[in-house]
Amino acid sequence: MCVIAIIGAGASGMLAAATAAENPENQIILFERQARPGRKLLATGNGRCNLTNRGCAPAHYHSETPGFADAALADFPPEETLAWFLSRGLLTVTEPSGRVYPLSNAANSVLDVLRFSLRRPNITLRAGEAVTAVRRGDGGFSVETGTGTVAADRVIVACGGAAGAKLGGVRDGYALLQGLGHTRTALHPALVQLTTDPEYPRALKGVRADARLTLSAPRQVLARAEGEVQFTEKGVSGPAAFDLSRAAATGGEKLELTLDFLRDYAARDVLALLTARRETAPELPAEELFTGMVHNRVGKMILRYVNFTTTRSLRDVSDAELKAAARASKNFTLRVRGTEGFESAQVTAGGIRASEFDARTLESRIVPGLFACGEVLDVDGDCGGYNLQWAWSSGRKAGRLGK
Repeated sequence: MCVIAIIGAGASGMLAAATAAENPENQIILFERQARPGRKLLATGNGRCNLTNRGCAPAHYHSETPGFADAALADFPPEETLAWFLSRGLLTVTEPSGRVYPLSNAANSVLDVLRFSLRRPNITLRAGEAVTAVRRGDGGFSVETGTGTVAADRVIVACGGAAGAKLGGVRDGYALLQGLGHTRTALHPALVQLTTDPEYPRALKGVRADARLTLSAPRQVLARAEGEVQFTEKGVSGPAAFDLSRAAATGGEKLELTLDFLRDYAARDVLALLTARRETAPELPAEELFTGMVHNRVGKMILRYVNFTTTRSLRDVSDAELKAAARASKNFTLRVRGTEGFESAQVTAGGIRASEFDARTLESRIVPGLFACGEVLDVDGDCGGYNLQWAWSSGRKAGRLGK
């Protein structure tokens, strides 16, 4: 019999436990500091649980150790992940973007299937019990909690990261692994709202728009994304903004965010549209210049951005003003102050150095018999189901215990 202690019953920890339990000779003890497992999972995808992405590829992942995630993702890709869930009763639907959700459109469907998978005679769930220390001895490991000590032959650390503190995000895993000799990179919030100069975003609060986003440092483009953005009182949110948040958190100072609200149209075509509007509707109030092209509030904000006087009719608008408005619709630039913090973040960028683990097994190169998976490691993905796929793939890999 092999006793396996798994610390953390989030996405990766539950998958690791279910995998390890496939060997009846393994006895799994699954520790979870929360009263119930998987609380953070319920919040993913705005409560819908974007459990993977059909377009999963290494380019969507980031780490100080490039390519570390590749082996786990190749061994348990989205197709196999979805087959695993289907075999346990979960039906899913794939959106045109490649994002996959439960057919029920409810995250609890995913969590329930995982909980069912834990109902095995060789799995013991100890919820509401935080692990305070892990010590390596001659015969294995001692796992310490507030209620006592458990002896284990193998340990899998799946505590997650610092993001989403209100939903169970903790730094326990970092401390446990550092206590065993591991080191970590700097931690940054990722998949989180960008904070900018608030003047324009505040006026657009609640507005959603489609845009191409470019994040720049002086003389350098850091990242690009496109898709839905949502304006908030403090800045810009939404999937496209989330994809830039890692670069914004790590990119230094004097960053700028440029939004192209008409990304499918060249600047000359936008100018032609505006010119045609002036010619066909000269009596129209000038503030209606962009009506029908972008959200009405966005259109008025673009005009304000270029100091466009709106208390007149379109016939009084000059060619130069039309050119300025057209340029602004494709180059609406905000100064970036940073990002919201870990409490608002969906994932942590950074973590325990992946280079200290064998990518083929996720076993520690420093402490034999010690494994880690999920967000506690320095691997994070883009917005769109990639982080949960890493949780499933790495949990599956760790749960195999090097076999």
